[in-house]
Amino acid sequence: MLATLILFLGLPLALATEPQSCAPLIPVTFDNSTIPQLLGQWFYIAGASSYPPHLAELRAVTFEAFSFSPGNHEDELNVNEIIRMNETCVVRNSSKVLVFQQNSTLMHVDDNDVASMAKLIQSDKDLLILNHINIDFPNLSLSARTPNVSKEHMEEFRAHLQCLGFTEEEVFYTSTEVQTPLRGG
Repeated sequence: MLATLILFLGLPLALATEPQSCAPLIPVTFDNSTIPQLLGQWFYIAGASSYPPHLAELRAVTFEAFSFSPGNHEDELNVNEIIRMNETCVVRNSSKVLVFQQNSTLMHVDDNDVASMAKLIQSDKDLLILNHINIDFPNLSLSARTPNVSKEHMEEFRAHLQCLGFTEEEVFYTSTEVQTPLRGG
């Protein structure tokens, strides 16, 4: 009886000290409702990558807003981007995102070159968590419908990053101030 009581009382303490288990990154299964949910404006919030060419870009981006609009085909989205890299503002509207419903993959194409491929991770409908997959390095990004995200959404993203092996020092955040050519900043 005493052993059972000790086990029963000690179990919550033992469970509390267990490291947080990592849930797998579960991609969204694309269907006919997926693409319409992606349309509209998004703000890039944060990203982390172990891929050396991406690190320089992550360090330089201080603000990014982009929007998806319907493309020429049902599996294509036009992308308009406003990016502030260091002190330079870049406006691009020449890229596309190709949607592959059969394997739930997004391919960002810029001037007919594949810029990246990603899986959209299941999350809140107002978040865009992308697991970039065309490289052999962990790479995760967070965008949202607004330039700021809730503490809970940020904690969800950070938990995914931690499970991929990233430390807080390896995460690059953008500014929460809206900085466009029209508004300055």
